[in-house]
Amino acid sequence: MFKIKIFSPGKTKEPWLRDALAEYEKRLRGEVSIEWMVNCERVQKEGAYICLDVEGEDLTSPEFSKFLYKKFERGGSRLNIVIGGPEGVPEELRKNATECISFSKLTFTHQMIRVILLEQIYRAVQIEKGSGYHRAD
Repeated sequence: MFKIKIFSPGKTKEPWLRDALAEYEKRLRGEVSIEWMVNCERVQKEGAYICLDVEGEDLTSPEFSKFLYKKFERGGSRLNIVIGGPEGVPEELRKNATECISFSKLTFTHQMIRVILLEQIYRAVQIEKGSGYHRAD
């Protein structure tokens, strides 16, 4: 099983967002274990990590799937991901990240990006499995 630690400031306060996160965590059960960490600075003690940043590399969902699985191979089935707060990812964390990727040039709250990230992780797993969840247009 793959394990992902997601470092993100604050907690998810909105019930509908908590429900969405719970749904994707349930869908990922047995494939990917998610651990939420609220102190982004602690990620530097974890070793390699990826930042989600508006200036990061743009990936399609199939590219993200390949990226994710390559990271799992190199990281011993473990991965650390940092989501920035209202000011984005702190410069020190960004410059020390293994890689920075972007899900959009748009700005999202850290609560919303949690759901987007979990959906993309789920989508990546489904792409890897060859299921019909992801349909390329």
